[in-house]
Amino acid sequence: MENNVVLRARGISMTFPGVKALDNVQLTLRKGEIHALMGENGAGKSTLIKCLTGINDFEAGEIHIDGINGTIKNHSTRDAQNVGISTVYQEVNLCPNLSVAENLFIGREPLTKLHTIDRKSYNSRSQKIMDELGISVDVTQNLENYSLAIQQMVAIARAVDMECKVLILDEPTSSLDDEEVEKLFKLMRKLKEKGVGILFVTHFLEQVYAVCDRITVLRNGTFVGEYPISELPRVKLVAAMMGKYLNDLESIHKENKDFTNAPMEISAKGLSHTGTVKPFDLDIHKGEVVGVAGLLGSGRSELARAIYGADKANTGTLEVDGKPVKINQPIDAMNKGMGMLPDDRKAEGIIADLSVRENIILALQAKRGMFKLLSRAKQEEIADRYIDLVQIKTASRETLIKQLSGGNQQKVILARWLATDPDFLILDEPTRGIDIGTKSEIQKLIIKLAGEGKSVLFISSEIEEMLRTSNRMIIMRDGEKVGELDRELSQEGVMHAIAGGEG
Repeated sequence: MENNVVLRARGISMTFPGVKALDNVQLTLRKGEIHALMGENGAGKSTLIKCLTGINDFEAGEIHIDGINGTIKNHSTRDAQNVGISTVYQEVNLCPNLSVAENLFIGREPLTKLHTIDRKSYNSRSQKIMDELGISVDVTQNLENYSLAIQQMVAIARAVDMECKVLILDEPTSSLDDEEVEKLFKLMRKLKEKGVGILFVTHFLEQVYAVCDRITVLRNGTFVGEYPISELPRVKLVAAMMGKYLNDLESIHKENKDFTNAPMEISAKGLSHTGTVKPFDLDIHKGEVVGVAGLLGSGRSELARAIYGADKANTGTLEVDGKPVKINQPIDAMNKGMGMLPDDRKAEGIIADLSVRENIILALQAKRGMFKLLSRAKQEEIADRYIDLVQIKTASRETLIKQLSGGNQQKVILARWLATDPDFLILDEPTRGIDIGTKSEIQKLIIKLAGEGKSVLFISSEIEEMLRTSNRMIIMRDGEKVGELDRELSQEGVMHAIAGGEG
């Protein structure tokens, strides 16, 4: 390897059942470099990290690390640590009920001549490590007494003291405020000076340009490119991640209906949820489709969850149909005529061991309450109507939903909310992971619902489909609503807005 390269991965390929997760991916990390690993959801970032750290057993390719002859193949995280690769995740994997010092030396405690733990030694060594890294803590205090940012720094300090050559930081800033992020960056720069190669995974563009030297972009499990930070402006990074290059884009102009004088369906003022989305204003008229654009992690889903009560808003007010309402939980939103299709259909949508019929009537039954049970005949009538309306491909209404394809599962969840006859529908990534034909059907259905006077908040990573369906788009970045586009909507305009208006 070149003298300054600490880790090189070449031709990494891995297949999950039916899915090519990584296809000939490469990564080069240099000593004393902070290197961003970027890509949208499903790009392969986490899979690649798991291949590097011994969690995934990849099928093809090779990994080289500085100081070791030949290739390496880690079969566990311990193997990875033994060759100098350490990972710190968003969720800190330490013991909060133990002291900082105890956490630093778990599994490698210094011993006295009598083979008892030398607490005096590890306390003094721990304090020295913290001081050298500029982390202000009392190492004898329990880890739980400190903020998440400090806990992450302790996890990083543990990795550094174990003589890591490569430090992987996987979304470490997602739960930190601006001041805590800057403290973490200060530590990262200090480690960079010591020659540690840092692989930094984040969804926050501002942070990439604040602290990184180089960027590797993955898309759909493939390697797109490696770029010095100075040669990849934000808008080109967004284009690389999304697979759209500005000089190839066709601007899509849409004839928008004028909603200026239309009645208001939803009016949010100063709505926020601490730690996820900053205060925002949002008005949606009856019959209007409003798209929400932004990279994954920008706050798109969090904005929707604050409106719907899935995350109770900490500040602000909400009006529905011109009247002030209090939405403390989703059932309150349902009772006000709202429905929400979540982005993770497996975790928050389908009930896998229930039938298509049972999944479709679930929300309507919850809205009616346990003392107004739908008769079996009524359930079957509703299920059949929406199976036909949304074109769900299923052997029968009694087929278990887990036996359906992903696209048809998504249609069942959409049918569930349509069955409640909502006035306002939140669709969070309704077409993710489904085939082109089904996507087209769902897009047509959104336009049809709007034509019937229903209002839709539409979140998608695919700009083209929002342009086809939305009358207006709002832009999210780093947990904040940063812009709104309502005329001359184009892919180029939206991507510039997502990237912060910088070329």
